[in-house]
Amino acid sequence: MKSKSLAIFVSVLIVALLLLTFGLLGKPPIEESADLFVGVDVAYDDLKDIKRLVREISSYTNTFVIGSSGITYNVTRLDEICEYVYDREMYFMIYLHPLEDPELLDEQRQWVEDARIRWGQRFLGLYAYDEVGGNQMDQTEYRLFEKADNYTDAADKYTNQLKQILRHTREDPINSGNLTLFTSDYVLYWFDYKAGYDVVFAEFGWNNSRQLNVALDRGAATVQNKEWGVMITWTYNHPPHIESGEELYEDMILAYNNGAKYILVFDTNKNHTEGILEKEHLEALEQFWQYTQDNARNNLQIENRVAFVLPKGYGYGFRGPNDRIWGLWEADSLALEVSQHLDILLEEYGTRLDIIYDDEIENNDACMLYSKYIFWNGTIILDAHAD
Repeated sequence: MKSKSLAIFVSVLIVALLLLTFGLLGKPPIEESADLFVGVDVAYDDLKDIKRLVREISSYTNTFVIGSSGITYNVTRLDEICEYVYDREMYFMIYLHPLEDPELLDEQRQWVEDARIRWGQRFLGLYAYDEVGGNQMDQTEYRLFEKADNYTDAADKYTNQLKQILRHTREDPINSGNLTLFTSDYVLYWFDYKAGYDVVFAEFGWNNSRQLNVALDRGAATVQNKEWGVMITWTYNHPPHIESGEELYEDMILAYNNGAKYILVFDTNKNHTEGILEKEHLEALEQFWQYTQDNARNNLQIENRVAFVLPKGYGYGFRGPNDRIWGLWEADSLALEVSQHLDILLEEYGTRLDIIYDDEIENNDACMLYSKYIFWNGTIILDAHAD
């Protein structure tokens, strides 16, 4: 009997150790984070359709954004879809906007705490709020401020107000341990990062210049020691909303060759009831995934890049020479000059061009590694990284 009991005990112990080793008793094993995150941001809440999409793309993407509050504000549904994504060995982040409904905060707080234990590094963090800079520039009801004395005052109001909002997310127990904060935007990337975001996705959409938005976002991320990515979003306000599969593939290649760490595709219709990705778009994603396996990135180290330097606090929209400044002022004389200059620089330097602001240069070692600085006022500094 003793021998039999000992054998049973040893067998149970071995099984328990195996379960622990492979993370089957709770906390998943520690793993290396990916160098490239490719996937889809789903902003509708049909779980059946979402699961179908996950099954389809899990072999050629590795990231999923659960972007619908219809799911993220319901922990039962959220658990279900997160587990489904996790089981297919994908990374994921969730949309969160605590200030929309403070009564949900306690429930979400506990969910986030449990999620880090349950899914480990596969749970990337929080997609917190959305298009903050765009809302300010276009003066929507979600703008951060309505008046400012000048450009510098506007920059201070924007970063301080947004910093307070993000601090509510960071310092509250809902984000204890400093989970990564993500967002997408189409203007004012520099100031989003200054306010506290870890990753900002530059939006590729409409007829806006892709390379210009890369230069703005990558420059801001580089100087402020953050990470950046791309969100490919709508081209039209009407169906099919998104660009063709061929154009989508080209945009993903452009983002990849510019060094984006995150390359995501936005998927929802205008009413947030169903997806808009067709077979051609999924084929583009699969083709792009294969491209990344076969082709290493280009060498885009900072010492090989050129920086165009804007005045401190100059919150210009860069969507054309007549775009507004901070959403409060019409384009000034500098706007046309800067727009024309950037057209020439983008033609000359292409993927090597970054756009930064002069308020970080003097005290930031990373800034001084660019091969050339071209200032808005005509000043040029060559070989800034050389001894």
